[in-house]
Parts: sequence; structure tokens; C-alpha cells
Amino acid sequence: MEEVKKKRLYSAVQPTNALTIGNYIGAIRNMVALQEEYDCIYAIANMHAITVRQVPAELRKNTLAVLALYMACGLDPAKCTLYIQSHVPCHAELAWVLNTFTYVGEMERMTQFKDKSAKHADNINMGLMDYPVLMAADILLYKADVVPVGIDQRQHLEICRDIAQRFNNVYSPTFVVPEGIYPKIGAKICDLLDPSKKMSKSAENPAGTVFMNDDRDTVIRKFRRAVTDSQSEVRYDPENKPGVSNLLSVYTAFSGKSMQEAEREFAGSGYGDFKLAVGETVADKLAPVQSEQARLLADKQYLESVLRAGAERAGGIAASTLSKVYRKIGFYQL
Repeated sequence: MEEVKKKRLYSAVQPTNALTIGNYIGAIRNMVALQEEYDCIYAIANMHAITVRQVPAELRKNTLAVLALYMACGLDPAKCTLYIQSHVPCHAELAWVLNTFTYVGEMERMTQFKDKSAKHADNINMGLMDYPVLMAADILLYKADVVPVGIDQRQHLEICRDIAQRFNNVYSPTFVVPEGIYPKIGAKICDLLDPSKKMSKSAENPAGTVFMNDDRDTVIRKFRRAVTDSQSEVRYDPENKPGVSNLLSVYTAFSGKSMQEAEREFAGSGYGDFKLAVGETVADKLAPVQSEQARLLADKQYLESVLRAGAERAGGIAASTLSKVYRKIGFYQL
């Protein structure tokens, strides 16, 4: 019987600062599940990372830390392709070509460009504006059928689709126009101290962010200080009870229980007991992941072998796509 070819999926994360439980719930957890269903290509997006100034030694350290964390959470190099973006030069090469199919006005309208420009007013560089074009190159190089997309990245996927369609219309079908996969539950985990904001690894006040490498005491302390409301009912109601609803989203993601089960469990409980239970549940789940990440980081030779194999496979696919693009736009090739 002929084997059914899996659809290809592409996703990437920047190795800046430690990853948060929001990254885990919104992305990594789904990535682990998706590797069973799709031909997954997962990148550590260090080229995207430098749109904001990085400390070189920390960037290198964080890059390996992200790889080890991915694997500690369940990503298997035998089931998916893991590689570092800068190890495949085709990303930058295709981005340059795609720049000629992208309009300045489109880039200026990107919400993330506006947000990051406000946050980094002293360094509004072209890379910050061009971020979505490089992201389009990332995706289109691998002819990805689907891309997991968080709420804040929808604009970027849409511009990727627009660029692909423009190129295809001019030069005949070349790129696969990708579809988005939008996680429903836990797609947006909010700051524990300000539930109106997404939990961010670059938040000004780290007390509202739970990092994947936070120790047990730190995790529990942050949840104990989480904002709730003046009532006492543990109920999922994002509009009227954003703080409590955010904690319930975290709890269901880490406990595996449904929202209804969680609400029943904490019916009649005070917020203090509720927040402690959420903190302990998260800390219990993080402990084995942290232990496995540490074990992997101690074996740098193995991690580099994973990256070499990943770059070899990713690079082969990317080079094939880029060669086709170069031929269609008229570049003379040897």
C-alpha cells in the first residue's frame, strides 16, 4: 500500500531570553503534537533575533538552550527537522528577492513593526521593518503547506501569502501558498500582573512572566502574586475576570484538565489556594523538562550533531527552491 505523503509544516522561534510558559502553551506543546501528523521543519530564528541588539555570547548560549528545551519538551530529531536559521544562507538570499515583491506601505502598516519601533525607538532599523519578508522567505523556502500562527503573527502570514501569490502570478506557480493553523485554547497567555498584555519574555517587569527555566520557588511566588479581582469565584470569563481566566488557561494547559473540570475543582476555593495550586501544577510539570534540558546541554557534541543533520536536510530543500526562483527571475546560474 502506498504511503500517504505528509503535509509539510514550518515554524520558528527566536532564541532571545529564556522562553516562557506562554511560548510552551501557545507553540512548543503544539509543535510536539504536530510532529506526529506533519513533516515538520522547526527553526531557531537567530537571524530574526538581531533586529534588536543582542549580546553575542548570550545569543549563542540561548540558541543551544532553545534547542535543548525543544527536545526536552518532546521534539524528536528522528521525527522532525531541527536547525538554526543562519546555518541555511538561502533564507537571506530569498528574502532579498522577495523584497522586490513587497511594498513599503505594507511593511509600515505591520502592527509588530509599530510596537517594536515604539519599544526600541533608538534602533528602528531596516531589519525591524523587513522582518515579515524574512519570515515569508523562511516559510516559502520549504514549500510549507501549513504554519502554526499565534494571534500576533496573523498579519505576517497574510503578507507571506500575498508575496507568494504575487510571485506565482508573475512567474507561474513556484511557491506553495501556506495556510495557518490557529491554536484555540491557550493561544494567548497573559502577563500575571497585567492580564491585558500578552506574557512576554521581554516584559519590563519579569515578575509577571513565568520562564521555562524558573525554579520551583520562583514559579510559585509569581503565581501567588498574580492579579485576580475583588470577587472570589473561580470562573472562566475573560471579559469580566481576565486575571482568573488567564490562570485557568494556564492550569488547564499544564494539568490536562478541561475548563469545566477546573472550574468544578476550584468551586468554593479562595483565590489564595487557587493560585497556589496553579503554581504547584506548573512547577511540577517544569521540573522534568528542566532536568532533561540540563542533561542535553551537558552533551554539546550530540546537540551539534542534531543541528548538522537538520541544516543538511533543511539546506537541501531550501537550495532546490532558491534555484528554481533564481531561474525564473532570470539569474544566470552555473
